[in-house]
Amino acid sequence: MKESQLKIIFEFLSIFLLITLIYKITQIPGGMIMPGILLGSILIIGVIISSLIITTIFYFILRRKAFIKLFAIISTFSFLGLHYYFYSPTLEIIVPNGYSGKINLVLSDVDENILKVDKNGIGYLNEWTFNKTYSKPIVRQVNGQKLENYAIGFNSSSFFAKEKSCCIGNKEIESLSFKIENKSNKTLEEFKSRNLINLVDKNKILLKEKDTYSTINTKFTKQKSGT
Repeated sequence: MKESQLKIIFEFLSIFLLITLIYKITQIPGGMIMPGILLGSILIIGVIISSLIITTIFYFILRRKAFIKLFAIISTFSFLGLHYYFYSPTLEIIVPNGYSGKINLVLSDVDENILKVDKNGIGYLNEWTFNKTYSKPIVRQVNGQKLENYAIGFNSSSFFAKEKSCCIGNKEIESLSFKIENKSNKTLEEFKSRNLINLVDKNKILLKEKDTYSTINTKFTKQKSGT
């Protein structure tokens, strides 16, 4: 393959990856202060600046190499890395027929994700999936009926809410949650958390150390335990 052809290929790949990254950051959730698109834009700009710096260094080392070609190659691999960083798997969650209410996908030590939730709306995610997932899932009933239109996210910028239930041995359960609204009675309800201590399979969960920001509604916990 000629150098001119290689240059064109990497230039195309670099531009294509940049365009798809710009689209992808419109889908990522925001943080506590900044929206996701702003956080993503800062990272993209940082990667471009870093690629320019690295290209400049290599340009002076390899004087016979064209600057644009070097930048296209380095930025292509940099954008690929950023794509992986932004990657979110699209989960396919199966719920019991007629189910409505809260869905909690619990951080677990299982090898394979358990996405067929039980009668309490509990499923289990391995740590990699738990940390990477933010995109809206595919949701259907056991009978195959699709429920995406009834799946309600936490807010406009984050589909999943991240919840914590305390405590087992001073450690807590973490989960990603959303709601499935009742098809016969569509009402906008407050997004409330629930304590999962008595709902999860304790042989599957991966507990995390309790942090100083964890809050426990003891009254709610007692009420749930007594039901």
